[in-house]
Amino acid sequence: MTLIVCPLSQVESVIAARAPSHLVTLLDPSYLIATPPGLAPERHLKLGVNDVVEQTEGRICADSPTIARLLAFGAGWDGAQPMLIHCWAGISRSTAAAFALACQRDPEAPELKIAEALRAASAVAHPNRRIVALADALLDRGGRMVEAIEAIGPGESADENRAFDLPVRYR
Repeated sequence: MTLIVCPLSQVESVIAARAPSHLVTLLDPSYLIATPPGLAPERHLKLGVNDVVEQTEGRICADSPTIARLLAFGAGWDGAQPMLIHCWAGISRSTAAAFALACQRDPEAPELKIAEALRAASAVAHPNRRIVALADALLDRGGRMVEAIEAIGPGESADENRAFDLPVRYR
């Protein structure tokens, strides 16, 4: 069971090389992409959210129903093939979603262990704190997901990430 995280610019090449069964898109609603060829539309979750942590005029902030949709989508993934998760740069929204899904898949794993695996896989990952906090609440993790992301720090500065894998089992 593997989650693949990448920026929008690498979606097509990752799909061609890795053949994921599921795709999660986290983009500004005006930039949401069509389901790529080879993927069933019901296996493509499109979440129209901006990369913000507070509601601001003209921006769409992630909310509990949106993150509940992400977690429900993740629960329906059998893990036989990878799941691809992307946002614009592959740094914030997508890394937060991958962290949330990894925590969901291994509920007994320490959140810090998963966050450290995320940091080891991507030096530039800077998970969106709002997405992490909402997932933490929905998964009843008692703030430990937020604490784990704070513990690994913001990551190195970059305009775009490279594709990377995040496992979903930690025991």
